[in-house]
Amino acid sequence: MAAVFRAWVVITVLITEAAVVGGFPATFKLERSIPLASHELELSELVERDRLRHGRLLESSSVGVVGFPVSGTYDPFIVGLYYTKLQLGSPPREFNVQIDTGSDVLWVGCNSCNGCPKSSGLKIPLNFFDPGSSSTASLVSCSDQRCSSGIQVSDSTCSGSSNQCSYTFQYGDGSGTSGYYVSDLLHFNTILPGHTTGNATASIMFGCSMLHTGKLTDSHRAVDGIFGFGQQSLSVISQLSSQRVTPRTFSHCLKGNDDGGGILVLGEIVEPDMVYTPLVPSMPHYNIDLRSISVGGQVLSIDASVFSTSINHGAIIDSGTTLSYLADEAYNAFIDAINNAVSEHVHPVLSHGNQCYLITDSIDHIFPEASLNFAGGAALILHPEDYLIQQNPIGGSAVWCIGFKTIEGQKLTILGDLVMKDKIFVYDLEKQQIGWVNYDCSSSVNVSVNTEPGKTKFVNARPINNSSSPDELQTTVALLLNMFMLAGLLLL
Repeated sequence: MAAVFRAWVVITVLITEAAVVGGFPATFKLERSIPLASHELELSELVERDRLRHGRLLESSSVGVVGFPVSGTYDPFIVGLYYTKLQLGSPPREFNVQIDTGSDVLWVGCNSCNGCPKSSGLKIPLNFFDPGSSSTASLVSCSDQRCSSGIQVSDSTCSGSSNQCSYTFQYGDGSGTSGYYVSDLLHFNTILPGHTTGNATASIMFGCSMLHTGKLTDSHRAVDGIFGFGQQSLSVISQLSSQRVTPRTFSHCLKGNDDGGGILVLGEIVEPDMVYTPLVPSMPHYNIDLRSISVGGQVLSIDASVFSTSINHGAIIDSGTTLSYLADEAYNAFIDAINNAVSEHVHPVLSHGNQCYLITDSIDHIFPEASLNFAGGAALILHPEDYLIQQNPIGGSAVWCIGFKTIEGQKLTILGDLVMKDKIFVYDLEKQQIGWVNYDCSSSVNVSVNTEPGKTKFVNARPINNSSSPDELQTTVALLLNMFMLAGLLLL
């Protein structure tokens, strides 16, 4: 006899480890009261109704949220960078790429690359992309509109002889890479409105690097490539949002302890105490308007012109930078203020030109809190561990050094991983603003899913277990969808 439901069945499901939100487990609770007619409703009818509605949800052109696992740490004596893992091509092949908000393009080392490291001191396998081994790969020609858009912002170049869209990038540390562009599938897990989740792909254009120079040839911290999160058209966040795959917003929460890791979300992490400051318009990087610096609650005497914004001046958010850098005048004022605040408690020393201190007590008991104050009243609060880095002890004393540096002769402030760790950062390109809040990045976070204009749902997510395999994730997703269908959770 067919199973039946009698009137007013209440279904409550608590899922803690089963769901996968954009690549990492999610925790959320669904409750649904199902009013039924006085007559009995067979389970098969519920399943059929759910199947039809579920199909409509999957067919709708909804913008989802995508998540990637994060590895690495800010500590320059351990790793000095954060990186994530993604899958490209058909069949999918895994690549570990550095998370870099200071550049635009995603690129990975290609087969036959000259200067690409063959092994990594990070103890991760290094892979090379082979366009000929992917059934969905295609070369990008100069006539491709994406290539033309890249030429306008110097992210791509074209040679009339080959008709092949290519690139050459030089980074601030003197390293460089060059290669050509390919178009292929990016594989990811996404969550859509209605809490449906599953595997997805999108065609993106990315770089296939054939030459590395400078520090990119070093195997000590080698990864497979760089994942550029800039604002220009060739960045992955721009490509996916233009296809309505993800929102034009991304977020990260980078853990600051020795184990590192964290969460990277193509979408918005939501936290009640988030503060926002506007992006400076028409700038190639994530420039924000730094107005002043405070130490111990006192605003430092720094001429306002030091913080003015132009192509080579102002404050930039850059996850590809390990430490942080202040303009000359701001750096000197900051060091003087710290020295004055701790002069009665610690012994200052110079180590390789760096301002350091011999300490026998907790740094929180000695060093003052600092604050970077931005337009709109948003303050980036820096605890001592946000501007100090511990080095090898001397005798019985710990050695802590200022993690801020200066770029001699330049009025440029670059805020890197040192000050971004242990905080949620949200890059809202739609509203042209950046937000942040102090946070334990080993904890779960809320990500928003826009269901329709003016309405937002929130899903609880936490860092992915990096040991989880794609097969395990696919199995979990399939089980979750079956539970939804069989339990009738997707009924209107």
